[in-house]
Formats: sequence, structure tokens, C-alpha cells
Amino acid sequence: MNRVFSGVQPTGNLHLGNYLGAIRNWVTLQADHECIYCVVDLHAITVAQDPAELRASTREVAASLLAAGIDAKTGILFNQSQVSAHAELAWIFNCVARLGWLNRMTQFKEKAGKHRENASVGLYAYPNLMAADILTYKATHVPVGEDQKQHLELCRDIAQAFNSQYGVDCFPLTEPLIFGEATRVMSLRDGTAKMSKSDPSDYARINLTDPPDLIVKKIRRARTDPDPLPSTPDELESRPEAANLVGIFAALCSESVEAVCRRFDGAQFSTFKEKLAELAIAELTPITAEMQRLMDDPAYVESVLHDGAERARNLSEPVIREVQEVVGFLIA
Repeated sequence: MNRVFSGVQPTGNLHLGNYLGAIRNWVTLQADHECIYCVVDLHAITVAQDPAELRASTREVAASLLAAGIDAKTGILFNQSQVSAHAELAWIFNCVARLGWLNRMTQFKEKAGKHRENASVGLYAYPNLMAADILTYKATHVPVGEDQKQHLELCRDIAQAFNSQYGVDCFPLTEPLIFGEATRVMSLRDGTAKMSKSDPSDYARINLTDPPDLIVKKIRRARTDPDPLPSTPDELESRPEAANLVGIFAALCSESVEAVCRRFDGAQFSTFKEKLAELAIAELTPITAEMQRLMDDPAYVESVLHDGAERARNLSEPVIREVQEVVGFLIA
């Protein structure tokens, strides 16, 4: 059976983009894959975090995943810092990866901006830790959005370089899993920018914690254009805000963008937004309610993460031992 690994940052509310672009697909993968899902708190500290907020966000994200349908009994759900193999393998990969490879990583340039000299080494070496996350479990597949494909390519480069350097067949060349409609959900205020937790406007996103009346309000205020909905996806190419809303609708009802265009051909956005709000509320309200129930029981959420970490360690320990022997470490 294929082994899937993926992770999510514990930084603030998860939103519709996280759900449609990743989490819902993770739930689907559980049916026929061995799934390992991780709250990546080591990645989170590449930028400064308030410790109390980080702990609370880790619980909240774990609760969100469980509420959305992640099965922590058949699969594994844990927070990264509980399994030391991630950090140990990341250091070994720091000694395999090349500066030139990391210099090509566009996400570091975007996150560091004009203050690259003040960015942490962790933020720069982030992709090596991401490779370690995946290869600690010799995962065969990783579900990725378009913005993460470059990191997975680096992971494959590191695996190949390690195998070549030591003359072994230790790590697989992990394959991407890229899903269909709305894999990249955009801001409700700007159809050219990705929906983000860091956007200063809360009206740019739909959070998984939003109540129904707020979801309606945000969708009504979502930016569109004056023209009615088109009959074909081709006509959406120059209309980013319209394309985003149609893509979200298509993903929520598991239809193609083409089918949604046919259904709403010539409709005004006021009508379409009402239907979109109804669809979003029907999908998200049960998740929000279950998430709140879980957040009211933090001890249970922590017990799930603790159990997942123990099972993850059982998988990672033989891999780390193999790597230690390959590299030439004396081990007890």
C-alpha cells in the first residue's frame, strides 16, 4: 500500500482554502492509503511564535483535522516536535543538500522579502526539514498544491543525492498527488492572491470557525465583476474573482467548473452567491460544531497527538537507524 505523508502549520485559524486544497483530500486518501498527518510545529518556529499561542494553535489545528474527518485510529496524527527523527534527519540532509538548491526556493524569497539578512537559518533550511518529514517515513506520495511542488522536487533531489553519495537504495523518490478543482483557493478580496491566514482582512477568507451568518456576509461581500456568469470556463480566464468563486462552488459540490458554468450561465452574482453560501454552510457547519466540541476537551486532543507520536516513532526509528549505519555513525 502507498504511504502518504503531509503536514499543516499550527498558525491560526484554518480556512476554506486549507480545507478544499488539502484537508478534504487527506480524508479521501484514507480509504486506500496508509496516511501519516502531522501538525508541523518545528516549521512554525522558523518565525517567532508566542509559546502559549503555539500550543493552543497546535491543539486547534489537530481538532480541525479530526473534525473534518481525519481518522487517527486507522492513520496517524501527531505533532512534529514529539518525534525527534524529523530534526535528526533534517541535519543529515543539511549536509547533503546544496546551497544552490536552496537558493532557488521561491518561498524563502517571498517570506523573507527585503529582510533576507534578518531571516532565520531555519526559514532558509525549511525545505530540508520538509524533506526529512517525508523521508523519515519513506513516504511514497505527498499531496501538494502548486506552491509546494518545488519543495517536493527538492525532496526528490535530496533522496537521490543521499542514495548516490552512499551507494545505497535507501530513500524512495516521492511522487506528488495533485487534486482537481480548487486546489488553489484565492482570496475573496483579490482573485490573484492566495487565500491566507496572514491576510489583514478577515473578509478575505472563510475560517473553519466562522458561524453561518458570517459566512453569508463574507460571500456577499466577495469581490466580483459587473458581468453575469459565463457559459464556459474559457470566459473566466480574464476574470480572477469570478473564476475563484466558481472554482470554490465546483469543489464544494464535487463538480467540474464546466458543469457549474453551464448551470449558472447568464446568472447574476447576487443569485450565485446565495447558492454558494448555502453550499459552504452545509459543508462547513458540521465541521465547526465538532471542532468546537473537541476544543472543549483539550486533554482528549492531546491524547490523540501523543498516541500518534508513539506510532510515528515506531515507524521512524528503523529508518533513522538505517540512515545512521549508512552514514557511518557509531550507534549503541
